[in-house]
Amino acid sequence: MIDQYTVLYDEKGNILGALLAPEAWEAVRGVVTREFGEAKPEPIRPEPVAEWELLKQYWDFPYPVDMDVACQFCGAATENWEQDDPRKFRLSSANLAGLVSFHCCGCNAKIIKRHFKNEIVVECQPYVEKKDQRKEALY
Repeated sequence: MIDQYTVLYDEKGNILGALLAPEAWEAVRGVVTREFGEAKPEPIRPEPVAEWELLKQYWDFPYPVDMDVACQFCGAATENWEQDDPRKFRLSSANLAGLVSFHCCGCNAKIIKRHFKNEIVVECQPYVEKKDQRKEALY
């Protein structure tokens, strides 16, 4: 079981913490959460509206700014995501290259809009609660 965890020390030899392998974490998760409580959810980051406004300011595509967003998983859709109250979609990123992404407030899916010179390519990815273990860093 020694290869299932690594103890971390500072330069003076004081224990800083420990890294657990996925199997070790699954074995002790119940005890840890019972003793220390559940992890607090991450605070909701503000929407990057300034980046969206910058993209609109420098818009040079031959088509008008598109404001519609639709989720293929839960069916939520809007003609203008900025004017929805309450919001159906939250802006999660935007950049000058024309890449804009949203999170669906209904099912938490990710909607990605790629603005190319002559077309818009929309991709919808479902929300995944558990990470793919193949994409986890191993130490």
